[in-house]
Parts: sequence; C-alpha cells; structure tokens
Amino acid sequence: MDQYCILGRIGEGAHGIVFKAKHVEPLDGWQCLSSVPQTGEIVALKKVALRRLEDGIPNQALREIKALQEIEDNQHVVQLKAVFPHGAGFVLAFEFMLSDLAEVVRHAQRPLVQAQVKSYLQMLLKGVAFCHANNIVHRDLKPANLLISASGQLKIADFGLARVFSPDGSRLYTHQVATRAVGCILGELLNGSPLFPGENDIEQLCCVLRVLGTPSPQVWPEVTELPDYSKISFTEQAPVPLVEVLPDASPQALDLLGQFLLYPPRQRISASQALLHQYFFTAPLPAHPSELPIPQRPGGPAPKAHPGPPHVHDFHVDRPLEESLLNPELIRPFIPEG
Repeated sequence: MDQYCILGRIGEGAHGIVFKAKHVEPLDGWQCLSSVPQTGEIVALKKVALRRLEDGIPNQALREIKALQEIEDNQHVVQLKAVFPHGAGFVLAFEFMLSDLAEVVRHAQRPLVQAQVKSYLQMLLKGVAFCHANNIVHRDLKPANLLISASGQLKIADFGLARVFSPDGSRLYTHQVATRAVGCILGELLNGSPLFPGENDIEQLCCVLRVLGTPSPQVWPEVTELPDYSKISFTEQAPVPLVEVLPDASPQALDLLGQFLLYPPRQRISASQALLHQYFFTAPLPAHPSELPIPQRPGGPAPKAHPGPPHVHDFHVDRPLEESLLNPELIRPFIPEG
C-alpha cells in the first residue's frame, strides 16, 4: 500500500472496504490487468481480507477478477487496473468513480426528466449487451452498482456474483441469487423510487404479483419447473396495466418496460434489441452525459449538475448506425437504393 496515499473511505461491501486513494509511486509485484495506475492518478482501492489463509481467496473476489479480465476495455464497465497482495489479503485497484445511480435518484428533486432516463438506460444497456456478448451474466444489477464518473458516464461495477454462462443453456446456476435487472431499474428511474419495494423475499414477490399478476403455466409454462414452485401459493391476481402504475411515462417507455417485465425469460427483450427500440429515437433524445446530474458521495460537496453544451449527441461514423443516437428513419430517404 506504500504506493498509495489514502484520501478517504468510500464504503464497505460484503468482502472488503473501499477507499479513495492517490497513486504516488510505482511498486514491483503488480498484476497488470489493463493499465497500471500512473503517479498522481485517483483510484478506488478495495481491500479484501482473508479470514483464514487456508480458506484461500473468497469466491466472490475471484469471480470479480475473472469477469473483469474477460471484459476489460469497455467504456460502460468499470476498469480493474491492478491486483496486488497486502498483508493477509489483497487489494483491487479500480478507476475512481465519483458517485452511483442510487445517489443520483436519491438526490433528485423530482423524477429524472425523459432525456436523462434515456441516457442512463442507454449506457446501462450498452454495458449489459457487452457483458452478454462476452458470455458474462452480472446477476447483481442495481443502481448502487452502476457507478457514475465525473463526466457523467455510467459504468457497471461489482462483479462479485457474476458468472460465465454457456449460450446453449446447458450450465446450471443457483436459484438463490436475485437482482433488480434492467426492467426494474428503468421502472425506478421513471418512478423516482423502486417499482417493487419489498423488504424480504416474500414481500418482494407480493409486490411483483400485485403489478404483473400471478404467473400461471398458461402464461409461463416453465414456472412449474422452478425449485420452490410448490412451496408457497399466492392469491390469484390479474396484472395491472403499466400506464396505471406509471401514469407520467411515455407510451414508448411503457412499451419497452413491458417487454422487460415479462415472466418467461426467453420472451424478454435482450439488451442489444432494446437499444434499437423506438424509445431511444423519439423526442426527447437521450441527454449527453455532460448534461446529467453528478451528485457527490456522502461527505462531499453539495450535488450539482455537470456543466456542458446545450444539447450534444454522440455520433461516430465508424460505429454501426443503430449504435448512434441518430434515428435511422430520418436519413433513410437520403440513402441511395441498391
């Protein structure tokens, strides 16, 4: 740790304490996973202690390292810069991120405006699509794990529950890991608070059933194959139209949300498909990251909006058209046929 000057404590997770630090000098023993921190660079250090040496490195820490090794160098996934030993444990050095999406929602004076919601969702979907393209499933998506940089960029973090998955579906996974997932995060951004605010497993299920209705084999044929399906029963409830749950949301937002919040997993829209939804190509268009609110972490200066141009949209000619913010229909009449 001699190569760092600790500037403060950011928080504490299940397997370690996270500090804000400045890199002050190089040190032998780095395991470089991307770009080694440079002198003067601000980073986030996650210190992972080994309770007993004979137990080895915690599985969650190993999964996080492995997942980030597989998917490094993406602008919407937090960058793991290095791993090095420290005492009876080790330290993960990440790029420093100013805040997270949970803080953004918590500090918002009112629900985020449409352009801001679209921007955050678009960045999240790009990160998720990239992970899935690399056969990584995160399994713990929630606003607190979506970090926000000083320039307004959203990046997916905390891969402690991540898994490498087989596209053919032949690999089995535990059914006792839950995540809010993209649809629930969209609902929270639109609503300004969680869409299904349960405090425990049963209450969480009741919140979902009140909105989406009670699942049945007719709607979800595979539901009877779930390990705990026969252990509990719920009162039959009909689904509530999403327009009644989120009356201020646009028709396009509700359509996309409805395609996320489907019981049968195979029927849900994928991240890559969602990026092409009309929601992102109708006014108002997604805000540029520089226009997004950037709250400080607790103990920092008061929240403020990051200054930026009036309304700028990214467009890169070397990317596929559907990945830009430009509506393809607007230029279709000017594209020569053949």
